[in-house]
Order: sequence, then C-alpha cells, then structure tokens
Amino acid sequence: MTEKLQLRITGMDCADCALKLEKGVGNLAGIESCRVIFATAKMEVVAAGASEAEIVKQVQALGYNVTKPEEVYRPRTQRQQLAALLRQPRNTFTLIGAAFILAAFAIQWLNGDQLFTNSSPSSISYPLSTIFFLIGGLFGLYFPARSGWAAMRSGQGLDMNVLMCLAAIGAFAIGEYGEAATVIVLFSLGEALEGYTMERARDSIRSLTQLAPAEATVLQPCLDCQGCRGRELPDGSGPYESGPCPWCGLHEERVPVERLAVGDRILVKPGERIPMDGHVLTGQSAVNQAPITGESVPVEKSPGAEVFAGTINGDGLLEIEVSHLAADNTLSRLIYLVEEAQSQKTPTQRFVDRFARIYTPLVVGGAVLMAALPPLLFGQPFLDTAAGHGWLYRALTMLVIACPCALVIATPVAVVSAIAAAARRGVLIKGGAYLEALGQVTTVAFDKTGTLTQGRPQLVSLACVDRCCVEARQQNLMAACNHCDDMLALAAAVERYSTHPLAHAITTAAETRAVPQLTATAVASLPGQGVRGQVGDRLVTVGSHSLLHSEAACLADFCRLVTSAEANGQTTMLVREDEALRGYLAVSDPPRQASQSTITELKETGLARTVMLTGDNPTVAKAIGQQLAVDEVRASLMPADKVTAIRELIAAHGDTVAMVGDGVNDAPALAAATVGIAMGAGGTAQALETADVALMADDLSQLPGAIRLGRRAVQTIRFNIWFALIIKAVFLLAAFFGVATLWMAVFADMGASLLVTLNGMRLLKNDR
Repeated sequence: MTEKLQLRITGMDCADCALKLEKGVGNLAGIESCRVIFATAKMEVVAAGASEAEIVKQVQALGYNVTKPEEVYRPRTQRQQLAALLRQPRNTFTLIGAAFILAAFAIQWLNGDQLFTNSSPSSISYPLSTIFFLIGGLFGLYFPARSGWAAMRSGQGLDMNVLMCLAAIGAFAIGEYGEAATVIVLFSLGEALEGYTMERARDSIRSLTQLAPAEATVLQPCLDCQGCRGRELPDGSGPYESGPCPWCGLHEERVPVERLAVGDRILVKPGERIPMDGHVLTGQSAVNQAPITGESVPVEKSPGAEVFAGTINGDGLLEIEVSHLAADNTLSRLIYLVEEAQSQKTPTQRFVDRFARIYTPLVVGGAVLMAALPPLLFGQPFLDTAAGHGWLYRALTMLVIACPCALVIATPVAVVSAIAAAARRGVLIKGGAYLEALGQVTTVAFDKTGTLTQGRPQLVSLACVDRCCVEARQQNLMAACNHCDDMLALAAAVERYSTHPLAHAITTAAETRAVPQLTATAVASLPGQGVRGQVGDRLVTVGSHSLLHSEAACLADFCRLVTSAEANGQTTMLVREDEALRGYLAVSDPPRQASQSTITELKETGLARTVMLTGDNPTVAKAIGQQLAVDEVRASLMPADKVTAIRELIAAHGDTVAMVGDGVNDAPALAAATVGIAMGAGGTAQALETADVALMADDLSQLPGAIRLGRRAVQTIRFNIWFALIIKAVFLLAAFFGVATLWMAVFADMGASLLVTLNGMRLLKNDR
C-alpha cells in the first residue's frame, strides 16, 4: 500500500539542497519516489512501507528539518523572518563561530598584533587566539561537513559544502587559522543570507493563501427547533416534530470554509473578502477582483454573476451559492499551479545543474593538480614562503572561489520571483520554461473572436433576396420585414443548438424581434462553414457566403449588399431554404477596447510581428485587422488550419511564437505554439489546465506586461550567470598567480551569491 506525503522543509538555501534531499530520502527502503521543490521548500514523497517518522529522521540526518503538519502559514514581517532564520541550528552555530572568531581578532588587536595575519608563535596572544580560531572554525565547520558527508552518502557526490570544508581544513593544516575559520564561517553566513532572501520570495507565494478567509458566514435553516415543536404545520399535515423549522427561516453561522459544500448559501457583508467561488443569488455590489484577475477596476456583480474566492466585496450585501469546494476553487487551483510552475526548471537552469554536477569534481581535481604539479615539475614552493603564497595555498583559494553556489542559485531565485510577481497581477505562468520562452517571443498570433474582439456579437443588419425591404433598409438596417422575420426564425431554429457566439447573436435577435419559435430536427454542424437542420418539411442551411454563394445574375445586387456588409467588418451568414436562397444576416463583433492599444504596446516592446488567425471570411478579417493595425491576417481557417499556420510561423520565425486564444476552442493551436496564452482563465478549469500562460482576467492589456516580465527574467538570468562566471574567472586567475587570498576568495564567492540572489528578487517588484 502506497502513501503520498507532502512535507515542508526548513533550512534549504540552495538548489543543491533539494537534490541532496531527493537522493537521500529516495534511497530509503520503502520509498517509491521523492521530489523536492526548492522554490517552495516542499517535499512530495510516495512511500510504500516507509513511515513518516523514518522520513523525517532521514531529513534531519541530512541537516534539515520538517515543519509540523499542523502548522499553517501565517504572514510574517521581515523581523519575524529574520528571527526564524536565527533559530535554525546551522545559523546558531554560525553566529557562535563568528563570535569566537571576533574574540580571537580582538585578542590579537589588544596585544598589538597585526590583524588578518597569524600571530607569531612567540606572541603572548598566539595560544589563546589560535584556540578561539579553532573553536570558531569547528562551530562553522560542523554543518557544512555534515551536509557534505550526507551528499556523498546519498550518491550526489562532491558539492559546494565539500569544497569549502576541504579549503578550511587545508588552511588549518598549513597554519592559516584565522583565514581557515573565517572562510568556513563566512560561507555559512552567506548560505544563511541566501536562505533568508529565498524565504522572502517563498512567502510571496504562500501569502496567496491569505487572500481567502478561513471562515464563512453560512445561512443555515433552523433544525429540530425546540421552540416550535408541537405547532401545527402550515400545510395542516400535523404537528411539527423535527427537521427544518418552517417558521424560523435561515440563521447565520460562522463555519470553516472546509465544511462548506456545493450548493450552500453564504453571506458576504460589505468590505469582506469572498471566501468561496460561487454565483450571486441576491444583492448587488462592486467586487474588487484584482487579487485573482489583476483587474484594476471593481466589477459590478448582480444575481447570476460569478464570483471568485479571495476577491473583495464592495459596499453591497451579497448572498452567494457555493459552486466549488474549498480545495477546488479558483484561488486553490491558482496557488497549486503557481507552486507547480516553480518546480518546472528552465532550460538554462537544467543546463546549469548538469554543469555544476560535472564542474565541482573537476574543480577538486584541478585544485589537486594545482597544488602538486608546480612543486613536482618546476620546483615551485608547496607551502607559503616569505616571497609569497605557495601552491597549496593557491589551490585552497581556488577551491573557495570555484564554489558553484552563485551559479546554482542564479536561475531559481529569478524564476520564483517572476512567477510570484506575475501571479499577484493576475497572470499565471505555468513554469520556468514558459517564463523563459515568453521572454523570447518575437511573434504573437491572436484568435479573433473573443480575443481581439469582445466575443459578444450582435445582429446589426439583415436583408432578404426578395428586395421587398430595400427602401426600409436605407433608413434602418433592422427595419421590420415579414420575409426577413421568417428567415430569422428559420435560422434561429437550427442555430439554437449551437454554443457558437454567432449562433447566440442570431437566437438573441430572434427573441428580441419576437419572431415565432420554430423547432429544428436532424441538426448537423458543417465545421468551419455553418449548420444545417430540418424545420418541418424544409431543409434549412445557415452558412458562409462562400458555402451558399450563387452565380445567378438576378442575385448580383444581393451579393453586393453582402460584400458591402463584409467590407464594413461585419460577418455575414446566408440562409437557404431547400435550394432557394432566402437572404443574409450580418453580425458585428466589435474589437475590445484594449485591443488596438495592446498591439501598439506590443510593437513598442520590440515584437517583430503580430498575426490574426480566424475562421471568419477574409473581407471581415481584413477589416478588423486594418482597424487594429495587425501585421498579418489569415482568414477562413479551420481549427487544423490554425495549427498549420502556427507551425508555418515557427518555421519562419523560429521557436518564438506565442498564440493567444480562449484556452478551450483554440486548444490545438495553443498547444502547437511555443507559448500558449489563454484569455479570461479566472474560474475556467480547462483554461487553467491547458494553457502555458493564463491571463486570469478577460483583459488583453495584461499581455505586454507579461512579455516584458518574461524578457526581464531572461535578462536577469543571463546577467546572473555571466556575472557569476566572470567573477569566478577573474579570481581563479588571481589565485593561480598567487594574488588572491582566502579572504578575497570567500568575500567574492559570498558576494556573488548574494548579488545574484538580490538581483533575481528585484523581479518581485516588477511594474506593469
């Protein structure tokens, strides 16, 4: 019998820690699999025989700890985060070690010895300062040595802890007590500071859990009412004994959200956060949806409207029917997907991880050769001399500066920060790979209906081939006409079974004009072209101009009407009864208010090309494309044609093509693109699951900010990696020529690690 466990780990300060835990716990008997997500400090274990106590014991043996299962996240100030950091055993040992080292330096200073150099054995301070350096070094060395040994036992091999331990022990061996102790303590201090900055980034994700309240006000019926027992029931069926009280009605009760079920009725008072996904039953209010969708303007909610957990009610009282369980609401799915996203490594990070696993053993081998070959082959000094550092000292310096910590931390901290920043603004990026791909996008393809346009088309004109309403149409495109109304009734009959926005426009218009409601049978869809059905004894077809076009000379004027409507950006649908053409219906779906400004802003970011992919006819598509200044328009596309178009764009522009659609209807094209971006994913499980990037609000204006964030993340990652490599290269050369000291090496390594960490965290403050 297998058991899935999820544990929160404390004490992880670099990606190597996650790898060590995965291998160390994964090697336990009775463990099927172990995955550690460094970004969120979570461990997911599938155990087949191993107990949780055994797993926790192994984690602690590896130098880490486990948060108690009953502990839940509480928002923490920076002071509280720092206090929690100081309570960790490794950091406590580090501070004790630092105190002894400072005391040793103080002893040297009080005795008049030169600081940062070893006291002479004849100096009065020599024995005492040496002892203090040794004690401080041992406190600093304990946890790195323990972690390094655990890494080798787990099969991970040599890691950065091993490098630093070898350097410190070697420095102690050659009598460089002050440098040896300081090197290992400063290394541990640097790891602690990295851990602190990573915890701040992790808290930005965990804080999402605080968006929804833990309790809700549920409206409960009065059950088994003692005060009304024995009264005659209103229907006269006898006295009331038990069950819902027919006189008391509903009463308010505060309950944990986990106890709520689908269908429960909850009350949300003005200013409160909405605790659950649901639909408004009564009341009207403006709801601030920014925590979920990123929308800056509150959205008016009235009966029937959908609301999301974590959003903030305005000044109205809302009664809401719960539509999802607490574990399955929009906020819960968002948090889960963000945490999953942070576990997905970017291609750059995967390369760096592979590089670090090869690099560290090579460094140790290189240090051995550096220490041994010059003395053996060229008679160079092995130990320090009055003229300068010997080759053993240079090799130890090389071990310190070559520590790959800055390289390993460079990518994950940037990814964590960028994904967290995007999530807070209503943009869900499903992983580091997609973040990196988003930052390299040069071409964006858009679906038209519902993406660039409002997706709520309306019937704006109609005309019949009988031409009995030509004069009336000159004054009013929707003027009354018996023939047109009959045509509209036929079209509505077959379109009533479709969920397409154009079909909805026709059925809505039929209801508005109060035409007779007819019934269609044997309705069949003509993919990408129209729909056909039997209405009584008449076969009715509603389709595109190209499907139902006739070359009859008598219809030339009618065709000019259709062409004119399409030239104005309207989508036309012709209606045929049996073999006779009845007329056309023209539907307009106006562009979104933000579409044109979004495309302009995208081009300002350096985007090379924008493309519109639509199943609409070329004339309408061209008119919309020109209005929005889209670079290229491809029309009359079936779903498979959109996939082909995406592949052609990738072939032409490289693997840098994004597709923006509704996340469901455009799923094949979204999957084919380098990055699939779903619109309006708030509350839509399918869109959240299928898209690589989801714009939680139905707001296209979020797209430029998401692409800018992706580009900033890519630039940050590249800068971090090159900065770390250049710093190491400079100091490796300095170590080789005997210029660098252990002091310089440890400050360079610790400084590089902290700088790349802080640089990555700047993405948390990304502006839109």
